[in-house]
Amino acid sequence: MTPFELKASLGPGQCLLGIDLGSNTIGMALSDATRIIASPLHTLKRGKFRDDSAKLVALIEERGIGGIVLGLPVGMDGTEGPRCQATRQFAANLLAVIDIPIAFWDERLSTAAVERVLIKEADMTRKRRAQVVDKMAAAYILQGALDAIG
Repeated sequence: MTPFELKASLGPGQCLLGIDLGSNTIGMALSDATRIIASPLHTLKRGKFRDDSAKLVALIEERGIGGIVLGLPVGMDGTEGPRCQATRQFAANLLAVIDIPIAFWDERLSTAAVERVLIKEADMTRKRRAQVVDKMAAAYILQGALDAIG
């Protein structure tokens, strides 16, 4: 599903969940009800899919989230490699657990962009950056999609 199709499937006031899927963590961000601003939410340490999906489903139901923007780690040359396949499989597995629209968003350089901001502008230590970079990357991904579908 494209972000534009995702937008069309949402009800009034439904928020979007942005996800930056890493091999060890899942960074999450949430849009406001008007779907203009993305804010970092939190980072989930990955475990078994069953446990991770249960936490995501609980969050989706608790917050009344209407859809997901999932970062797709496309290569710099535009090709989809094993990480993209793993991300698409994660989405398929999640769809088997909960019926929610999922759109993919090219996440090239999202983590690098967030790292630059955290180093230069926020002057964060490496340890502190590690604690926030995934949820900040999720917000960066979600904000890109929100700006595009405006």
